[in-house]
Amino acid sequence: MKPFVIGIAGGTGSGKTTVARRIYDSLHLDSAVFLDHDSYYKPLDEMPLEERKRINFDHPDSLDNELLIEQLRQLLRREPVDKPIYDFVAHTRADRTVRIEPRDVILVEGILIFADAALREMFDLKIFVDTEADVRFIRRLRRDLDLRGRTVDSVIEQYLGTVRPMHFEFVEPSKRYADVILPRGGNNAPGIEVIVARIRERLSDNAVFA
Repeated sequence: MKPFVIGIAGGTGSGKTTVARRIYDSLHLDSAVFLDHDSYYKPLDEMPLEERKRINFDHPDSLDNELLIEQLRQLLRREPVDKPIYDFVAHTRADRTVRIEPRDVILVEGILIFADAALREMFDLKIFVDTEADVRFIRRLRRDLDLRGRTVDSVIEQYLGTVRPMHFEFVEPSKRYADVILPRGGNNAPGIEVIVARIRERLSDNAVFA
């Protein structure tokens, strides 16, 4: 049975991760795996830290899509992969990785996963989480302050300098590729229930015809 690959995109702070986790939690734990696009930022070890901080992490070129696509192909072949871990304080990849075992459902989440044609073709179902800009900014601000060691000024500067313009250039236009547009993110329980029902139906159909 070919694994069912689901892409979940949307702007920063839209609730993509929450939606992905709720879908994951609604399925049997042995049925799904989760890959976050943020783990696949390119390694920047050779750059000084101050130079790394100036990288535009909201541009598609900052991401190692070739590695993500190769690891998706391995999971589709029912082979395990070692997913990278990104250190958002040091702005580079950590030395350790996480072993991901193949499963029937592969959830991939990230703001730019629909902006790359080759990556986009990997998804059997494409979901775009659509949330108001002010809500997204507040969520990003809280996350970067609490989890990534940023200051308020640095978050605002990055948001105005790269996050917002890259959203309009790459993220928002990618919404047209979505099969499902989910308003209100993780707060849209009925919408998530419909998506989960479709996934279960797909898994059941595959089981019948396997």
